Amino acid sequence: MIGVCLATTMLSAPALAQTAAAPFDAAKAFGSREGVLDIAISPDGKKLAVVIPRPVGGEAVTVLDLEGVAKPQLALTSKGVTEQIQSCHWAGNTRLLCSLWFVDGKGKDTYGFTRSVALNPDGSNAKVIGLTKAMNAVYRSSYGGDLIDLNGGGEGVVLMARQFVPNLGTGTILKADKEGLGVVRIDTNSGKETIVEQPKLTVSSFIADGQGKVRIIGLQTPDSNGYAGNKVFYRYRPAEGGDWRDLSTVTYDPAGTYSGFDPVAVDPAANVAYGFDERNGFKALYKVPLDGSGAAPSIVLSKAGIDVDGLLRIGRNQRIVGATYATLHRVAEYSDPELARLSQSLRRALGNKTQLGVIDASADESKLVLFAGGDTDPGKYYLFDKTSKKLSELLAQRPLLNGAKLGAMQAITFPAADGTAIPAYLTLPPGSDGKNLPLVVMPHGGPEARDEWGFDWLSQFFASRGYAVIQPQYRGSTGFGSAFFGRNGFQAWRKAIGDIDDAARWAIKQGVASADKVAIVGWSYGGYAALQSQVVDPTLYKAVVAIAPVTDLDVLRNEWINTTAYKLESARIGTGPHVEEGSPARHADVFRAPVLLFHGDRDQNVGVGESRLMASKLKAAGKSVDYVEFPGLDHQLDDSAARSRMLSQSDAFLRKALGLPPG
Repeated sequence: MIGVCLATTMLSAPALAQTAAAPFDAAKAFGSREGVLDIAISPDGKKLAVVIPRPVGGEAVTVLDLEGVAKPQLALTSKGVTEQIQSCHWAGNTRLLCSLWFVDGKGKDTYGFTRSVALNPDGSNAKVIGLTKAMNAVYRSSYGGDLIDLNGGGEGVVLMARQFVPNLGTGTILKADKEGLGVVRIDTNSGKETIVEQPKLTVSSFIADGQGKVRIIGLQTPDSNGYAGNKVFYRYRPAEGGDWRDLSTVTYDPAGTYSGFDPVAVDPAANVAYGFDERNGFKALYKVPLDGSGAAPSIVLSKAGIDVDGLLRIGRNQRIVGATYATLHRVAEYSDPELARLSQSLRRALGNKTQLGVIDASADESKLVLFAGGDTDPGKYYLFDKTSKKLSELLAQRPLLNGAKLGAMQAITFPAADGTAIPAYLTLPPGSDGKNLPLVVMPHGGPEARDEWGFDWLSQFFASRGYAVIQPQYRGSTGFGSAFFGRNGFQAWRKAIGDIDDAARWAIKQGVASADKVAIVGWSYGGYAALQSQVVDPTLYKAVVAIAPVTDLDVLRNEWINTTAYKLESARIGTGPHVEEGSPARHADVFRAPVLLFHGDRDQNVGVGESRLMASKLKAAGKSVDYVEFPGLDHQLDDSAARSRMLSQSDAFLRKALGLPPG
């Protein structure tokens, strides 16, 4: 058995400091962004790069010395709103590679794009890596490239998949430049790059093996109009090199599901590809040898009634160590015996109800960065030293919630109107007896997604304000098999909305909720569901809060019209009577409950025009609607002040609509 010694000393990054004397402000505490947005350990295990939110907005990359010798260094900052730091990796012991997100333009001309920058831990010698914006580019590219292998061959050398854009020559002559997706080997110290895989317009993806070799290529042939096709053809290259060979074909159907072996990783030691495919109606993990034998995929892990949907990987070479799936709780099954034993020991040391995950590892895997948390614990980051068997606290995820009482998240099921068992999560106010409470029904976004057990800042905020919160995993959610997913939450919106509404009816019948104090709050598709529920049954909910919602299915379809994915997205939404009947902006006249809308005006997922349309239709119909628009923010409203305002206004709105005393 592996022993674990827990140390309690916590590192401190300057931007994470909190004032202790201020009274507890629930909207601020729950609405503030996570204390750690990304974290990575250097190859030698001596330093951490931490992406943290800045108090004034945006993000900062702080480098912390794990040996306690050097002071924290500020490597990079963003101003927020129109620029964000998404993640940082160590390209070498003295070089960082960070991914950035930018938003430009206004209204319908708003567009987002990614870029990468390499720099030293103190911020010096910064270089833009991969695609840059050429003045004479034929078109603008939103894709700045993805890191596919940290071990590109040499200190600070990586492999990146990036888009090549042709340039205009003099006059009107088009230069015969390279175009499409390719792979480059980049020295992040000098910025010099060498093409490893020539770019092609038909290439959709590359998979490297963690040792500097590109082993799998995905090909997706566009139609005559340039729209992506519904098939991806995967090919592999033998370990010794040579020509590409056929691996598998993945076909996407109009509902948004797929069939065929979908590779996600290569194990170079075993010379196999790992990927997912359906088995008996549920997703399973498979592997295929890359030895030229032509052997069929074989099962690695399959669970009856559950989608196996994640691959566990560790360290700089992304070594494959197991798989993961969610029942009522997320479960990790390790194929690596040492990690399996270590996981059990660490879980015991931190409390057996804790969710535990390996976030990163030093090159030799002697030092592991871990995250542990749970439904009533926002979580902390830890460092585990295998040599000394010492577990040290690093950083808290939500320091403003230290000491706050949180509600337990219970996994339940309830029957839909047709008898189908619907999984859900119920969170009650801390200390509540769970009876006759005001209720918030909170459907998740996606709709191709699901909620999972663990800390949820939205549901916990409302629970802290005295509401019971139920999160139904309606039909159209992922993780429960293809039959449960059905035709997705847009084409089969009646089933999805029916399940969501049945969650409210179940809570009322069980005595959890008071029938005259039921509201619905949703984000993205959840916001769509909140609005569409008024169309289906205008009397069930007494208040509606919709954040960044879809409000018209044809408007959503047209948001994709200038992208290569338009045909696939159009097929996902579908055509027919369900489009008109399932677009809440076309049925504002039936609304009875007051509506509160929130939207960022630079949303790249659901255009801000959707909320503007809904607000105008409700006003024209003489209905009660309030609309809050956040300038410069995207779909996730990644700004602490905006999120805190959204929570505060939502609570005040619900209290007034439900006849509750002011907070």
